[in-house]
Amino acid sequence: MEEKHLVPPVGLPPSGGVLKPLVGQVISTHAFTILSDCLRNVKFFDLPCSTCLLLSSGDRFFVPTSWSPGFIEELLPSSQQVSLLYNLSYLCLAKFPKLERLLRMRAVETQLLFGFSEAVLLKCVGTSQNLVSSLFPMLLQAVEKNKPVLAVQFLEKARAWITEIIRDVEKMADRYDALNKDVATTTSDVITEKKETDKQLGQLSKDIATMMETVKKLEAELNKTTAQLTETEKKIDAKNRELQNLVRDAAAQSSRLAVLAALVPFIGPLLKAFYEARTAPAVAANIKALESQLNQLNAEKTSLKQQQWNLQVQIIDWRMKLAKLQLDKDAIPEPTHLGEVQRYLTKIQKILIQLKGFWENVYSLLGTIKDRTFVGEALIDQPDFKEEFKKSIQTASKIWEAFGLSCGKAVQIFRVQSKDAYRFLDIDPSSLSPAVWQKEYDSVKEKLQQLKVFDDAPKPAIQA
Repeated sequence: MEEKHLVPPVGLPPSGGVLKPLVGQVISTHAFTILSDCLRNVKFFDLPCSTCLLLSSGDRFFVPTSWSPGFIEELLPSSQQVSLLYNLSYLCLAKFPKLERLLRMRAVETQLLFGFSEAVLLKCVGTSQNLVSSLFPMLLQAVEKNKPVLAVQFLEKARAWITEIIRDVEKMADRYDALNKDVATTTSDVITEKKETDKQLGQLSKDIATMMETVKKLEAELNKTTAQLTETEKKIDAKNRELQNLVRDAAAQSSRLAVLAALVPFIGPLLKAFYEARTAPAVAANIKALESQLNQLNAEKTSLKQQQWNLQVQIIDWRMKLAKLQLDKDAIPEPTHLGEVQRYLTKIQKILIQLKGFWENVYSLLGTIKDRTFVGEALIDQPDFKEEFKKSIQTASKIWEAFGLSCGKAVQIFRVQSKDAYRFLDIDPSSLSPAVWQKEYDSVKEKLQQLKVFDDAPKPAIQA
């Protein structure tokens, strides 16, 4: 049988490191072809922040504490903003019991949904741990003992775990969609009630009209900044796709990277391993050029997000001043905070849909390993494959451990929000004196201003 000789990579960890290659290793053409096919079936998972899990050089194995900082950094302020905006809306509707009751219903629904989200994400933690503690060791055992049937059984069991997660995450995303529609209905009810009240009160005062004009100007500036941010994010997504295609094509030429890709649906580990191998300088130069472009775009994104948040804080402040003035005149304030609640609920829903897509990808990945690697005993009895598989399992275990830890952080986010963030519902806002009302408003406003919704400094597009 014809054999392919792999060029020993340069610059990998010393003895004992996870990625130390076998010098002079050979791999059969048949094995290499099937592994490459596995890689071509991989859909690398990449969240909007374009930050991935990476391997480091040296004796120690380093993985960032989260599988994508964008997930944690965007989920946390989004969930906090939802509760704080509910709080503001609750204060604004203090003199209108009917609307206050409607708002309370929506806030309680959100609180319960955050509790359900916590439970689903806890299941993600458990499944990640099971992959590391059960599936990977069992696969190693099956490979070492030449028992492909056992490997297939283990993979099918893992796919059953993942099927359950996919179903639960999908239900959760659907519940966020239903909640968003309920909040939209409540917003519509507030607008309807406001129109009736405004008719009875007659013409708006000059102060209110002036404030509304200020808010409109700020909102126009915010819309312009948001449009620029959206355009920048589209450019980042396009560059990410270019980067993924380059790395995928390069990795398909390496059996070691093909095995790793079949076990880990992140592009980061492949990218780092590819850089260290130094086997394709032309491709590496193209990747470096893309990295530079991504760094520049990420810097632009960070600046625009800061501008966006500064404008949002100004608008919230002016809206609250306007609301207080309207309340003093017995008018119902504009329900703009509820519109913002909808926006952040949608943001959370999108992140959860991405999580669902991630698990669907893992499900397909494990099916690819099963069908292309173990069925028919194509590779399992080949020594070169066994060694590649062992090393990739070691790498994959550490990456999945990091993924589980980051899911654990998300669990804590929802736990805090579902238990503590809605205590304001225990207070009747209509019973608050003007001084206490103002104190509550100042407290919520300060919390909103302190929220970290963007990175102070943009991270490199590709972290080493």
